[in-house]
Amino acid sequence: MNQQLQQNQSIRLEITDLNTSGEGVGRSEGKVVFVPDTVTGDLLKIRITHPKAKFARGTVEQLLVASKHRVRPPCIVADKCGGCQWQHIDGEYQREAKREQIIQAFQRIGGLEEMQVEPILHTSKSLNYRNKSTYPLARSATGQVQAGYYRKGSHKLVNLNQCPVQDERLHPLLKEVKQDIQERGWSIYDEANHQGKLRHLSLRIGSNTGEMLLTLVTTDKQLTGIEEQAEIWLERYPQLVGVCLNLNSDRTNAILGKQTHAVAGKLHLREMFAGVELQIGADTFFQVNTAAAELLLNAIVQQLNLQGDEILIDAYCGIGTFSLPLAQQVRQVIGIEVLESSTKQAKHNATINQISNVTFHTGKVKTCLEQIDLQPDIVLLDPPRKGCDLKVIETLLSLQPSRIVYVSCKPATLARDVQLLCQSGIYQPTFVQPADFFPQTTHVECFVVLNKQ
Repeated sequence: MNQQLQQNQSIRLEITDLNTSGEGVGRSEGKVVFVPDTVTGDLLKIRITHPKAKFARGTVEQLLVASKHRVRPPCIVADKCGGCQWQHIDGEYQREAKREQIIQAFQRIGGLEEMQVEPILHTSKSLNYRNKSTYPLARSATGQVQAGYYRKGSHKLVNLNQCPVQDERLHPLLKEVKQDIQERGWSIYDEANHQGKLRHLSLRIGSNTGEMLLTLVTTDKQLTGIEEQAEIWLERYPQLVGVCLNLNSDRTNAILGKQTHAVAGKLHLREMFAGVELQIGADTFFQVNTAAAELLLNAIVQQLNLQGDEILIDAYCGIGTFSLPLAQQVRQVIGIEVLESSTKQAKHNATINQISNVTFHTGKVKTCLEQIDLQPDIVLLDPPRKGCDLKVIETLLSLQPSRIVYVSCKPATLARDVQLLCQSGIYQPTFVQPADFFPQTTHVECFVVLNKQ
């Protein structure tokens, strides 16, 4: 009879796998044990922290034998900060584990046992790839302004002066802007009592242009001396094109509020993406890894083998990130996006690129698909992490485009929706391509091509 694992019990454990949350997985006394900050091949002494009926969780007490996949983290606070999960794992094995996530999702959720998953696309940069970082602000016990990420599983801040996954051109701003906030004496928001003003510092850069935006998220736009300080920042940082305030006075975990205005300079930076100029705002959704997103788009184009006479619908199109480059290779593109601010920006981006064969519709995807009086050859889906609403799936099965390309950042919902599209026999998945948009983390991007039978 198996013995029960006890609270605070120390055991030896070999890690044999990684789960989708990034934790190492081992077995002891017939139970699965999850341990963070480990990797397949580690032999450990661990302490049981949460024994449950069918599984347990633990923490590392001692690394007895290091896995061949274990490396020294490039960040000095990697063991504390909750921003990255896998800095202790070599890049090649990270990508192998992410590809395995896709395979397991298709087998267990999608019921697609024989689905071939391509080798994962990746750029040469596993660090300094993020074009946007948003840091919570806090004060230390001694009153110093801090900016960073929360400790794993807590709301205690790990103070950072630089972040190794952030574009290195933003590093001076992170350190120096904190000092400026300190000297100005602006109050820092305290979520416990809903007092104070500054909540977050957001930094964004056009990876290909170098243009930057600095945004302060605040509960109150009245910050004494903000106009003067904004001008100082613009003069100090030549690539900084705008200083913005985003107003968020709600008791909420949401980072951004609905109102953003420029204190000095512009509301948008300029970026070049796949040969198209885009204007990107402080509150615009845009992929954080520009180079990897371009790789993904190139792979989509290669798979579609476009002839120039296609009608393509880009659902969940955002600011036209994929719509506009694709419009240059097809007869017509129709973009659908629920956020009016994004469709407004998409139309402006089409105008500045002189792309006239694209239209953008504001509304829910299901509603707009039903209202569009055209038969598309291709539908591109790029929904949020929760995936497509069932009504969208049903509408697509009624519309029956020749091909569907489904882009996703969550393997579980991707596999679920692909299974729903295929169960009727109308569609068959023909190509699965993962891409490493988020090195040092557990997250993975992927697209699937589905052909009508």
